[in-house]
Amino acid sequence: MAQASQPGPSRPIKPAGKLPYWVEPAFTIVALGGFVIYSLWEVLFHNTGTYHNYVSPFFSPDVAGWFGFHLLTALYVVWIPFVFRFSCYYYRKEYYRAFTCHPMGCAVSEPKSHQNRPYKGEWKINNLHRYAWYLAVIVLIFLWKDVVQAFIFPNGFGVGLGSIILLINAILLTGYTFSCHAFRNLIGGRKDCFSCTAHGKKTLRYNLWHRVSEANAFHGAWAWASLFSVWIADLYIRLLIMGVIHDVRLF
Repeated sequence: MAQASQPGPSRPIKPAGKLPYWVEPAFTIVALGGFVIYSLWEVLFHNTGTYHNYVSPFFSPDVAGWFGFHLLTALYVVWIPFVFRFSCYYYRKEYYRAFTCHPMGCAVSEPKSHQNRPYKGEWKINNLHRYAWYLAVIVLIFLWKDVVQAFIFPNGFGVGLGSIILLINAILLTGYTFSCHAFRNLIGGRKDCFSCTAHGKKTLRYNLWHRVSEANAFHGAWAWASLFSVWIADLYIRLLIMGVIHDVRLF
């Protein structure tokens, strides 16, 4: 009787209409890697991010100005969103798969050099992300202050292209911040059973947790959209400062 053949290395089965598994990691390498390179250029070679009433998200709040520092002024701000995104549950999945192939993906064999090294990302930096969330909220408050400022010109209220860009950026960052797993844990944590409420009534806390959970399902979309909005907002203001372009005043 013929012996059953031994199964070979697991290979991903591409569902109909789905892209190959390597497309997402490749996109992450290009997009996230490009953003990091751009951020280093911005932080290391520029000390101002303000053009009239527009303030770049890389330079807000002006922590360096508060203490009179005049070297690498963006560095005193950008470490907060960097830590927040670096420790983000979603981004960890993305850059672990893209830059280390560990884990490569569901039903995808890892390189032999990684098979004896278990993934330990979850327990190492969970708490770091939760604490970074509080700092990210503080930065977000200042970004909304900058949005209000972006609509106030020397002759009064107005709308420029920069105003719209900074507004969209703040909205996307708000969606990313408050769809976060850390915020979901803050709302729903320390509760063993949401259904075990008095008389079976759903509490305000449960309803809020449910809404955050719905938003959390799109956390990856918020993450990428807000990353590109920060990139676009800073680049637009940088080009204004350099005189390469002029702001488009709508009214």
